[in-house]
Amino acid sequence: VSVSALCVSCESFNVLSSVCGQPPLNTKIVGGQVASAGSWPWQVSLQTTYHFCGGSLINSQWVLTAAHCLASFNGNPSRLTVYLGLQTIQGSNPNSVSRTVARIIVHASYNSETSDNDIALLQLSSAVTFTSYIKPVCLAAAGSTFYSNVSSWVTGWGNTASGVSLPSPGNLMEVQIPVVGTRQCNCNYGVGSITDNMMCAGLAAGGKDSCQGDSGGPMVSKQGGVWVQEGIVSYGFGCAQPNYPGVYTRVSQYQSWISNHTVSHHPSFITFTSNGTDDDLSVSCVAPTNTSPNAEPVFCGQAPLNAGIWEGSEATDGLWPWM
Repeated sequence: VSVSALCVSCESFNVLSSVCGQPPLNTKIVGGQVASAGSWPWQVSLQTTYHFCGGSLINSQWVLTAAHCLASFNGNPSRLTVYLGLQTIQGSNPNSVSRTVARIIVHASYNSETSDNDIALLQLSSAVTFTSYIKPVCLAAAGSTFYSNVSSWVTGWGNTASGVSLPSPGNLMEVQIPVVGTRQCNCNYGVGSITDNMMCAGLAAGGKDSCQGDSGGPMVSKQGGVWVQEGIVSYGFGCAQPNYPGVYTRVSQYQSWISNHTVSHHPSFITFTSNGTDDDLSVSCVAPTNTSPNAEPVFCGQAPLNAGIWEGSEATDGLWPWM
């Protein structure tokens, strides 16, 4: 895998000297474990009176997140606070700062039913000062390629399993997962479900994934000494279910959109190029004959306690569970 730089309206023209994507305190990573302080300095927490979504700092004034996180705000940022440099949700955070939000920008073509274009920007009320614990991430530029099995990392304060909240004090968590090709992911979710604006990552066996509360947070891959954000946590079928990888907004599809809305202060974009052959090119699957997108297993007409029927006899508990 190789990486080249495309720095748009930023101080540095060389990715190696660019401030983005370089966490000075990220020295050791163990998948599915607590992240050490400063490991992911672009990770932010979106809060009202509680944490509800993640996001990523992309320069001193802007945060990237998912559109579905902000649907209930109707463009009004007054209830929203962004926490940066945060390590725990409930514990002490000596390296953290917070900002209110001046503006919410949700992609105009966001579709809440299909989750297409699940991307949004937050303009902070004032610029933040970069520290060892607060730094921007580099963004995948248009034309970037992330082949199957590219190693990626997802971070957040979301549930540790479906319906299981992160235990106190709510430490930032990290997990390593491989990219799953779009063709394979379409086979998993149903042909046509995964658009060109999406990408997938996870294990076929399940067990590692993003979950509720991680939404809006970054999925990143490291190349050329920097971390590049390729995905935004969007949706999935449960959490860490076998054969259902997490689905992420594909950041490289939105370079123009992001740049157009951050005119005065563009983030840094990196062209990430995977070498070799993409295994996903050999994947094919047959479109399902049942066109119902929400087909469920048939459970009607089944009475597990009905072991026999006797004419004219008294019905026992559970014999006719639809009565």
